[in-house]
Amino acid sequence: MPGPIQSLERAAAILRLLAGGERRLGLSDVAASLGLAKATAHGILRTLQQEGFVEQDPDSGKYQLGAELLRLGQSYLDVHELRARALIWADDLARATGESVYLGVLHQRGVLIVHHVFRPDDARQVLDVGGMQPLHSTALGKVLVAHDPVARAELQASEREAFTPRTLTDLDAIDAESALTRERGWGAAVEETWTGLASVAALIQDRRQNPVGAVAVHGPVERICEAGAIRPELAIAVRQAARSISRDLGAPRF
Repeated sequence: MPGPIQSLERAAAILRLLAGGERRLGLSDVAASLGLAKATAHGILRTLQQEGFVEQDPDSGKYQLGAELLRLGQSYLDVHELRARALIWADDLARATGESVYLGVLHQRGVLIVHHVFRPDDARQVLDVGGMQPLHSTALGKVLVAHDPVARAELQASEREAFTPRTLTDLDAIDAESALTRERGWGAAVEETWTGLASVAALIQDRRQNPVGAVAVHGPVERICEAGAIRPELAIAVRQAARSISRDLGAPRF
């Protein structure tokens, strides 16, 4: 039986090293920690960087884990498990708010809707499971962009259509809103994709605290907003639902 491939073992050791400790290390630190020649360590790091598994800070020259690892980590969590864990909490959220609830995950430069709970009234509604929403102009997308480096990279590489006069398309403006989303723990979109509609969403994490999806409440502006701003009770309800789903997935409290 063939033995292990040394170069792969060394690459795995480098990834483990970057995953612990200070998480950002220089070439000399990596080589010394693993007992490798600098040339060997540099060659492996350069290959990992080309594949997206490692990133190099342009100012310090130090290395850290790359966004591609996060993409692979997300595949560890089956979307069906995410949906199964979210069913009860999504139903409860729809009943508590009286609005539609969506569960979305990052997929092909957009947000794939994997679960949709109708608002609890007798109005005719269309099931959106399997549909796609934009990253830059929906609450689900904004939450993923704010917390997921892969989503941010996908956004940068995609065309950002202005669906309404309120749609943000400038990357600097989107990054500023992402910082606000991380600070307050929820994201919002008011008439940025559909005139007359608004949504508020919060992040779902797995047991490794990776961003794996988002849950959102969606409805008419006059019911989602008050005096032009998201109603605080809706933002609180969405955050609580996201935390409950995350805990069911094994995430620590956050």
